[in-house]
Amino acid sequence: MTVEIVLLALVALFVGLRLYAVLGRRTGHEQQPVTRPETVPGTDQPAPVTDISPDRNRASGLVYEESAAGGIRAIVAADPSFDVARFLEGAQAAYRMILEAFWKGDQDTLVELVGDDVRASFAEAIAEREAAGYRLDNRLITIERAMIEEARLDGRAASLTVRFDADIAAVTRNQEGEVIAGSMSDAVETHDIWTFRRTLGSDDPNWLLVETDEA
Repeated sequence: MTVEIVLLALVALFVGLRLYAVLGRRTGHEQQPVTRPETVPGTDQPAPVTDISPDRNRASGLVYEESAAGGIRAIVAADPSFDVARFLEGAQAAYRMILEAFWKGDQDTLVELVGDDVRASFAEAIAEREAAGYRLDNRLITIERAMIEEARLDGRAASLTVRFDADIAAVTRNQEGEVIAGSMSDAVETHDIWTFRRTLGSDDPNWLLVETDEA
């Protein structure tokens, strides 16, 4: 039974996320993102998503699947302040922040960061872990890639599905601090698919995690 609980805790570590309040929005004061849109010749403005053909998504620095292009165009048309590169940059930072909060069992932080269903999954996994007397001593080593796989707009509700490929050192300890599973010297490849949703034009600029899956 203890092994099953450990496995449940490790599997559940990939649930949850709410992006920063400025995620996916241009403020005019941010630093240049790593995944930067192509600049329109003769201007300082990024090329609009509507001008980006499927073959240009990687060459321009944007990271999204061809199947997501139509949804991204619809979101930008409905909310011109939305920026794909800024969204992905913030998503990677938030991925780290939320995982660390879950590993610590910090539900006060997580309660405001995810949707109801995901929050319930987090709470259940943390409760099982604590009942068994286990503690996660995990570390996110690196995020190899963050890719938008799907984008859609239903009315004013925008949804973005992001695949995260990352390396995580996962260790589970018992109440005495002894390692009972995992190793800090061997990173585990993880592949997670998270869907975020936001109502465009609402007073709340945040994106909520509403669904999780494994790639």
